Amino acid sequence: MKQQLETIRQSALAAIERTAQLKELDDLRVRYLGKKGELTALLKQMGGLSPEERPVIGQLANEVREALANAIAVQSKRLEEAALNARLASETLDVTIPGKKPQLGHKHPMSIVLDELKDVFLGMGFQIAEGPEIEMASYNFTKLNTEEGHPARDWQDTFYLREDSSLLLRTQTSPMQVRVMENQKPPIRIIAPGRVYRKDEVDATHSPMFHQIEGLVVDKGITMADLKGTLDSVLKALYGPNTVTRFRPHHFPFTEPSCEVDVQCHACGGVGCRVCKGEGWIEVLGAGMVHPKVLEGCGIDTEVYSGWAFGAGVERLVLRRFSIADLRLIFENDIRFLNQF
Repeated sequence: MKQQLETIRQSALAAIERTAQLKELDDLRVRYLGKKGELTALLKQMGGLSPEERPVIGQLANEVREALANAIAVQSKRLEEAALNARLASETLDVTIPGKKPQLGHKHPMSIVLDELKDVFLGMGFQIAEGPEIEMASYNFTKLNTEEGHPARDWQDTFYLREDSSLLLRTQTSPMQVRVMENQKPPIRIIAPGRVYRKDEVDATHSPMFHQIEGLVVDKGITMADLKGTLDSVLKALYGPNTVTRFRPHHFPFTEPSCEVDVQCHACGGVGCRVCKGEGWIEVLGAGMVHPKVLEGCGIDTEVYSGWAFGAGVERLVLRRFSIADLRLIFENDIRFLNQF
């Protein structure tokens, strides 16, 4: 057994010295000093020794165990220092190298156009009015001369939050016009930007969630000429002095007379393409003179005051502003697309 202990000592010390990884060293510790290790297994045979041999072999076994433990501790420290030095060498920082300039974000095209619109209207003396996206049906429809049974109130077209149809995601920012007229006496000049929701199918020019900006003017002597002049000036300020606009007769429950305003298609120049659905024009907003019933419902004397209003989808204005062919690109958050702006 004495010879076996010496053999374990020599082979173990040699193996420990050759290790290059801490895991290898730990494997050797288990192999020789573990509960099922070679040294432990050998010591279990001491019961077969004579009383005279046991003290001698026991002392030698302790010396071997201590020698292996010390060798493992020394090698472990050496390997840890080597690993640390290697890490420091690989992570060395050259403070003389110029730093990397952080990449800063910038305005989304939606924000660019919306801010430009706000600047134009603020320059004309308008104020900004904002309100809730979850709206009462009375403000979204009834007070805008859209009574029960009107197609715009169909469950298939509108996102209702209650079965009694009293609460919904607003389909327009027009409720802010009513709220302002109820709480402010004329003259009134406001714009109401914000998110709105409709059950539109997603395509190149439609989305179930989009942004709208509406405007309202109420004062003495306001006419359709004021409406047309203002909107034409706004669109030229947004798109350039050569912008071609078109006003078409239309019908809205809350305006009379009403009109649709188009701009010539930016993709085809009026020839007709997929973006404008072959028409050569893109509808950008609806407008008209505020219906007398709407004014009277807000306590405004229609014998003294008149007004005009408009509503525009901001996404469509963005398409024309940046010559974007598909509205869906605005919402996809593709960094390759957004970097262009």
